[in-house]
Amino acid sequence: MKTLYNVVVVLFFLNFSVFSQNNKENEEFEKQIKIKTNQLLKKNDFKKAEFFFLEKNWDSTLFYSMKQLSRNEKNEELNNYCHFFRGVSFKQKKLFLESLKELNLINEKFYFNYSVIMLLGEVTLELKDFKKANDYFKQLENVENLEFYGIKKSTIQHNLGISYIHLKEFEKAENYLLQSAALQESEKDTLLLVGSYGDIANLYYEQYKDNLAIPYFIKAYELAKNTKDFKLKFHTANNMSVVEENRKNPIKALEYRKELEKWKDSLNDQNKIWEVAQLEKQFAVKEKQKEVSLLQAENKIKKAQRNLFFYSALALLALLGTVVYFYKEKVKTNSIILAQKENLNELNATKDKLFSIVSHDLRSSVNTMKTSNAKLLEKLATKDWDELDTLLHQNNSIANSTYNLLDNLLHWALLQTKQSYFEITSQRLFFIVEQVAYNYLPLMEEKKIHFKNEVSKKEIVLVDQESLKLILRNFLDNAIKFSNEKGFIKIYSESNDEENCSLIIEDNGIGMSETTRLSLLKETTLLSKKENEKSIGTGLGMQLCKSMISKNKGKLDIQSELGKGTKIIVSLPKKESNG
Repeated sequence: MKTLYNVVVVLFFLNFSVFSQNNKENEEFEKQIKIKTNQLLKKNDFKKAEFFFLEKNWDSTLFYSMKQLSRNEKNEELNNYCHFFRGVSFKQKKLFLESLKELNLINEKFYFNYSVIMLLGEVTLELKDFKKANDYFKQLENVENLEFYGIKKSTIQHNLGISYIHLKEFEKAENYLLQSAALQESEKDTLLLVGSYGDIANLYYEQYKDNLAIPYFIKAYELAKNTKDFKLKFHTANNMSVVEENRKNPIKALEYRKELEKWKDSLNDQNKIWEVAQLEKQFAVKEKQKEVSLLQAENKIKKAQRNLFFYSALALLALLGTVVYFYKEKVKTNSIILAQKENLNELNATKDKLFSIVSHDLRSSVNTMKTSNAKLLEKLATKDWDELDTLLHQNNSIANSTYNLLDNLLHWALLQTKQSYFEITSQRLFFIVEQVAYNYLPLMEEKKIHFKNEVSKKEIVLVDQESLKLILRNFLDNAIKFSNEKGFIKIYSESNDEENCSLIIEDNGIGMSETTRLSLLKETTLLSKKENEKSIGTGLGMQLCKSMISKNKGKLDIQSELGKGTKIIVSLPKKESNG
């Protein structure tokens, strides 16, 4: 029975110390970080460090926080935040000793000291210093309102249970793990609950209490089946296979083995995101090629029919002299062929445009980044910090544009293959705009663009949240791209009736001609060519936005004049249509 414990403990004791990055406690914690660091954002390097910390870009956070610390400013609060950002970043990169060094440099007067204690507990737990980890967690056990610091009480109890297991104090471990599981059950925190059940089962196995352990393994397995986490599914199925082997039930054990092989394959698939994207693209191209082949076959059939009509007409001409009838049939057939040809050309153009994106736009942007990186290495050797800062901003801009292009391409492929997830729900418009716009603030600051979010906080629309974010990202990215320095961009809403709300993205940039405006509004499957050769773009974003707006039962309008700016008007429903 000892062998089973050694197999199973490895699966759970390493994964459930850090709170989820998507829970409401962490959102409140990040909000407090923004508030408390507001006065420190005058320091440019710290401002960048905070931005990348909130974006969870750990390498950039480490770079800019180190750059700020290297200035040796005697500002204790500023230094505390820099060490805190570095401690979290090293922990996320699994560099626990480095994380421990940074966290120990933080003064006890630091506003988020409870968060530091929690991190120290998690890091020492990872380093297997269970006695010290236990001391850290005990400091937080009776503290109230820890959710304010992004800490869940159930997580503290869970980690105390883990440390007591390793300290061989099983009665205390059982008490804390059961308390943690009870809290997670009330909070319906499924992912952590699966781990808790597994750890409770391992605790009982350590004490040879198989009859108590097995029900918890079963509960963990049943709960994991309802999640989308392949790793949990794999681990719980693996545990059940070992349990059944120990229960001398080889047939049932084999069933679980087959299941965990399936989850293992799914995990391997998740580790090949780029390959999957390539396959999706190839699939989309093949589907288009199939459509082209089908159209070609139809054209051959139509051609054969035309020939048949031609010879029949000759026979009728000889017999009945129906020249007029033959002419009309010929015109009709040619019209059909012409319409099919135009459709075929449009499909071919879309396919060719996809190849153009990969072969030109991506290659061009990657080549630009390659050249910039070469310069970056040169300037790094000479420690030319100003030039390094410029090159890093340039690389960031190129990476953002390339990422947006890939994101649009992936969504377009998913849309074409009908694989995208889509759910229309009630959404508060202001907060979605605020969330999307926040990620573009650094880009707008670089061009000194004045931005306002004037969307009414009362406006609620019926949309799919992710597709609305995609629409906003594309239009806001274009507004920034085609705005002049020191220009303005504002987003506001208008309600003309009870059924629809208009979301308006307005800028005073370079604008567009009437011909361009009408071509953008035209309903077509053909990807348009970009007019501004200095930017990365294919028209795919606009095509994708129009498709997503239509899918959300909305409407698109554009108002623009050359030199006077542009208004993008997206009309969205407030309630379900009766139609």
